[in-house]
Amino acid sequence: MDIKTATALRRLRLVSAPEAVSFLLLLVCSVLKRTTDFNAVPVMGAVHGVLFILYVVFWADAWNRTKWSLKTAALYFVLSVLPTGGFFADRKLKREAEDAVIASRARKEGVVNA
Repeated sequence: MDIKTATALRRLRLVSAPEAVSFLLLLVCSVLKRTTDFNAVPVMGAVHGVLFILYVVFWADAWNRTKWSLKTAALYFVLSVLPTGGFFADRKLKREAEDAVIASRARKEGVVNA
């Protein structure tokens, strides 16, 4: 894995958890708006919107660089629209990056011809 691909995956990982947290907070704010006088939906909506747009941009960049299959790319996109999906995306991306590092080291040492 080259440095640009690793960077794309890292950026996607870095934004996935905050995007999931902002989604959950937006849901809480929506409930609070309906049940109390507290209305933080405009603020949380804007924060979540920015993080979601960043996620989609970084997702597209990662898909382009990693050459994911359509199924894998769709999975990461679907995880972005689920309330806790960003946490699962972060975990899967971390595992994918670790596997790529292990494969790279194995190729360097001549253990595997991959």
